[in-house]
Amino acid sequence: MSADKVIEEKKQGQALLTENKEGNHKKLFIESYGCSMNLNDSEIVAAILADQGYNTTHLLEEADLVLVNTCSIREKAEQTVRKRLEKYNAVKKINPTMKVGVLGCMAERLKAKFLEEEKIVDLVVGPDSYRDLPNLLEEVEAGRDAVNVILSKEETYGDVSPVRLNSNGVSAFVSITRGCDNMCTFCVVPFTRGRERSRDPKSIVEEIKQLVDNNYKEITLLGQNVDSYLWYGGGLKKDFKNASEIAQATAVDFSHLLDLVAAEFPKTRFRFSTSNPQDMSLDVIYTMAKHENICKYIHLPVQSGSTAVLQRMNRQHTREEYMELVDNIRRILPDCSISQDMMTGFCGETEEEHQETLSLIEYVKYDFGFMFAYSERPGTAAEKKMVDDIPLEVKKRRLAEIILLQQKYSLYNTQKFVGKTVEVLIEGSSKKSDAHWKGRNSQNATVVFPKGDEQIGDFVNIYIEDCTSATLLGKRI
Repeated sequence: MSADKVIEEKKQGQALLTENKEGNHKKLFIESYGCSMNLNDSEIVAAILADQGYNTTHLLEEADLVLVNTCSIREKAEQTVRKRLEKYNAVKKINPTMKVGVLGCMAERLKAKFLEEEKIVDLVVGPDSYRDLPNLLEEVEAGRDAVNVILSKEETYGDVSPVRLNSNGVSAFVSITRGCDNMCTFCVVPFTRGRERSRDPKSIVEEIKQLVDNNYKEITLLGQNVDSYLWYGGGLKKDFKNASEIAQATAVDFSHLLDLVAAEFPKTRFRFSTSNPQDMSLDVIYTMAKHENICKYIHLPVQSGSTAVLQRMNRQHTREEYMELVDNIRRILPDCSISQDMMTGFCGETEEEHQETLSLIEYVKYDFGFMFAYSERPGTAAEKKMVDDIPLEVKKRRLAEIILLQQKYSLYNTQKFVGKTVEVLIEGSSKKSDAHWKGRNSQNATVVFPKGDEQIGDFVNIYIEDCTSATLLGKRI
């Protein structure tokens, strides 16, 4: 995996397009930045607005309504959104009736301030307020400010059937939790997405069934922290006075949910993201081992290899506990791939602590990762109580060292597939060649091979002949 690839945003901004709904005449242009949850949220927004007469378009210039679904996790993501608003402003000068709205985490963080800072913005809507979009659009039409960023303790959008935007018709996201209760000192998510709450498993199964009936072959279960999924009839986990009260309730935890959907839909592949090391149980790993259709891949963010840094980050695990979890994964799922999120240059990070991060990468030998330098986020505990004291040049040097080491192990892991046959789900044509298909194996490695009579959505067995650090190259057998 190239250095510029591993340090980019997990998902770049995407203008999303879907089928037209008969009778709709207004045009919606929606872009998403940040995590997969934002992409899924945009699908929910499109579904809500489809009932208000909007069809989506990929042409910004013809849009009646432009929405940007934002991310606040890093400063770079917010800067990208500001630049996109400049582009929207240029179009709005040509099409002055066009309305512009900001959705998501950045909207939640800045709230009404957005209307003051960005004169082009007509409405600001937080992640728990998308049902209010029809009312907010009426406010805009009446010439009034339209802001709703109220966080909810119950909202899961479980009854909204998302419109599958920019879909390959093969893979889809299904959200199972919203919000986060883990107060990492560097992170804005608890403030922008609110408290953790889980979705009714019946609604999850119903949504998956709709996707399967429409020939989707792979489902990714989504949440800020999927391993903390817990359904006992609704409400927040913290509404219980103690753990015994939770235990006495009829509860479905993540391992139960995973077992349920894998058994119910045996011909469908399942993935999940994101896991939190402190919450991942052995039951989840054993459930993965039990079902062939649960992909053998875990994204396991760690952020640092130093226990001292993890403590400053308020991560609820140590280096040793993380390593023990990895050991258990390797023992129960020997063929499982593991990826990471790694932050360098956090407040007070010493050279010794940086070396501990490098040694953790050496220990785990991650298949790939998302690596970045710490950037201070307003409103977090780190911003309020700590000093961002690592010089930029030191952050860049440490990040380069992390990336270089990860490249080594990315290649190490792809080379292990050479000479082996893997099952691949075809997702579409290769970006570099229309004569080749691309897809992923169970371990989430991208596989490219020459086209034959296969179709998108087919499962095929591919013999791997060669590889790069990011891609497996093979042929149909």
